[in-house]
This record gives sequence, structure tokens and C-alpha cells, in this order.
Amino acid sequence: MSPEPVSNYVATWGEGPLWHQDRLLYVDIETHKILAFTPASGAEKIWDVGQRVGTVVPRSGGGLVWAGDDGLFFFDESTGASTAIADPEPDLPDNRFNDGKCDPAGRLWAGTICLKKRPDAALYCLHTDLRLEKKFSPVTNSNGIIWSRDAQTMYYIDTPSKKVRAFDFDVATGAISGERVVWDTRDDPSVPDGMTIDSEDRLWIAFCHGAKVVCFDPASRKVEMQIDFPCIETTACAFGGDDLGDLYITTGLKPGLDEPLAGRLFVCRPGATGVPASTFGG
Repeated sequence: MSPEPVSNYVATWGEGPLWHQDRLLYVDIETHKILAFTPASGAEKIWDVGQRVGTVVPRSGGGLVWAGDDGLFFFDESTGASTAIADPEPDLPDNRFNDGKCDPAGRLWAGTICLKKRPDAALYCLHTDLRLEKKFSPVTNSNGIIWSRDAQTMYYIDTPSKKVRAFDFDVATGAISGERVVWDTRDDPSVPDGMTIDSEDRLWIAFCHGAKVVCFDPASRKVEMQIDFPCIETTACAFGGDDLGDLYITTGLKPGLDEPLAGRLFVCRPGATGVPASTFGG
């Protein structure tokens, strides 16, 4: 199985892919872009939001929600206008929002990264009433987050820790408890980044600086598959397509390396199927 590049856009640092309504949403953090790629037509819409953007999710009532340098925003695709929701860290200029996703109840979970690599960041939850709550800290680079099919477990990555954590999850309230490590990747020279889950509750994790996506089963604590890439900065992944059997992977550019396919969006069919992404309910 060999992943193939799709679309024409070359990202400086692609991240945050998510499949919704026959298209793939993702971001290019460093160039301030939100992108929507429609595989059936090859169409690609690109919006510049004027600041680094770490994550984007669809809103159930229409439009998008994104998070970046200055907090969380609603986004109108037709006008390109952003409307501020909240900024929990205005006193931390070295921090910005990074990866995030919506839980099965429609809350948006997104965390921050400290660009100076200090443990000054945190994981936040934007409730559907637009109340913003700090959920987990301290972290240094909040990254991959996903929920099990029964919504009783939340998986989470703080990249520099090199640990994939699990929490007991209360879908009714959004409460998390019972923190534990399901995979310690300390022996890997690369680091775990973006993450998704398949219909068998296996985690698919992109390894930054690793040129790979790894399928890990938290039940057996075993690696079940590895997909190798022709560029070192593999950043995040998401299942998509009509049958949710296509795995889309974002990548970034590594300064000093001559990698012709770096920064492209890739796709492959690893023989697994994903689960539908949740939308923001607020």
C-alpha cells in the first residue's frame, strides 16, 4: 500500500484533516489558510484567516469553527468573515491554538501549544453554550484527540511527552477522569502528532519527523500497521470518502530537505474504515 498525493496545494505545515459532507477540511498553519478539498471534482477552496490556524471543524448550523493565534472563531464560508468567540490565553503571547475535534455531544475540544516549548499550554473545551472550560494542563503541545465508538473513552496526545493518554469520558457532562497512558512512544525518535480512530476503535497516529502513520490498538497495546511516506513531516490523518475507507494524511515542509512531495495531501486505502466526524453543536 503506497499513499498517493492528491490536490495541487503544497502546505508549509498541513494539519487537522476532517471529513465532512463529501469534502476534506484541513489547515495550513503557518500560511494562515483553511482549505476544503472535494475529491469528486478536484475542487479546492482556500481561505486566508489572517493568523496561524491550528484546527477547523464544521458547525452543525452551518459554517465552520476555527482556532488559532487569538482564540476561537466562527467562520462564514460565503464571506470569509471570522467572528471571535473566546480567547483563553491573551496573557500568553507565546501560545496559540493547535489541534482539536468535536466530541460526540458536539463540544469542541482544542488545545494550545507553547511555541517556546514550555509547559504553559492547556486543553480546552468549548461547550455548545459557548462557555470555554480548561480541561487538562499543563501541556506543551496539545495535539491529537479522538473518542471511542461508545464515547466512554477519550484519547489525547501532548506531543513532547511522547505519550498517548486515555481518559474516562462522560458524554453527558464532558467530564474526564482516570488519566492513564496507553502507549509510551519514548523509544521512537519521532513524535506522535495528529490522530484519528477507526470503526474497530484502533488509533491511527501520524508521527511528526517520522515519515509514517501507525495503526495502534489500545485494547491489545500492539502496533497493527505502519504506512510509510516519501516525506518526513507526516502531521495528521483522517478517514474519508463515501465509505470512510480512504485515509487522508497531511504533511509539512522540512527546511533543508529536498522532498518533492512534502507539503502535499496524501490518500491511501489501508483496509480500515473510519467513523463520521462530529460537528460543533453551538
